[in-house]
Amino acid sequence: MSRFNSSTTKVLDPAIRLFHWSLVLLCITAFLSAEESESFHAFAGYIIILLLIFRLIWGFIGTRHARFSDFIYGPGEISAYLKGFFSGRSKQYLGHNPAGGLMVFILLGSLILTSWTGLKAWGAEGHGPLSADSGISITASAHADERYGEHGNRSKTESIYEEVHEFFAGLTLFLIIVHIIGVVITTFLHKEHLIMGMITGRKPLKR
Repeated sequence: MSRFNSSTTKVLDPAIRLFHWSLVLLCITAFLSAEESESFHAFAGYIIILLLIFRLIWGFIGTRHARFSDFIYGPGEISAYLKGFFSGRSKQYLGHNPAGGLMVFILLGSLILTSWTGLKAWGAEGHGPLSADSGISITASAHADERYGEHGNRSKTESIYEEVHEFFAGLTLFLIIVHIIGVVITTFLHKEHLIMGMITGRKPLKR
């Protein structure tokens, strides 16, 4: 039986909901454009970086349930929640539950690393705000053609950053899938209304 009654309360502010759904759309755009259009992919990446900067700031000065301090849980509470989650008897929270709060931090970290390595790879090609910092020339030499074959116009540094960027992009995609599965289970099996809460900003009050 749900520990929530029919009355609802405002939990998620409009800024957080706009951030969340904008990030969803931009991540989809970034993944779909990765192999099709570098410039479009980079543009999506820039907007994602701006969103991440906003989220980091809002995590300290935003509304109660948007602040990081509201969903920092110790290992014991996280472990207890996960045990209850898989047994179907998890404690319910008005804000982020311990697993959701942990996922927020992990996802933000993965997105930050994905964005940073993307900027470095883009800069190594001579584009973006880090192009001067990278000090990489995109002019191919005959020696580079021999060393890197068909990718001779790409520096070794650029290739490394691209590989690391792709790794974190893949990790982020994996985390998003885990997050979606967790949200679906929590919403439909544990009756916590997470999806509707992220749309309306409201959640049922606890009994």
